[in-house]
Amino acid sequence: MLGRVNHIAIAVPDLAAATAIYRDTLGARVSQAQALPEHGVTVVFVELPNTKVELLEPLGENSPIAAFLAKSPLGGMHHICYEVDDIIAARDRLKAGGARVLGDGEPRIGAHGKPVLFLHPKDFNGTLVELEQV
Repeated sequence: MLGRVNHIAIAVPDLAAATAIYRDTLGARVSQAQALPEHGVTVVFVELPNTKVELLEPLGENSPIAAFLAKSPLGGMHHICYEVDDIIAARDRLKAGGARVLGDGEPRIGAHGKPVLFLHPKDFNGTLVELEQV
């Protein structure tokens, strides 16, 4: 069911500073910042040869990233995203196996313009899992 790792997401308190670390200190290629109001975040993608790192900054007071940073003010790993061929089939298989899909269970469009779902971290060893249809 799972394909490759699409990205690893890191919540950061200051997106510009985090971007500068990856771009200037580590020499990575980074995308322009992209606001995603429907997800409550602003994102930058660090492009690597084999995957991406997504830097997440809160957008708005109700951002889930704001809640994360309240507990971890310096930031940290927020989630891992795996690719799937058919997000509805993956969702149905996971739900049948007892996994909890967050939100209303329906895919939303993510930062790459593709359908995504999030799975409850308590069902995956404490890690928030995102699935993205490719």
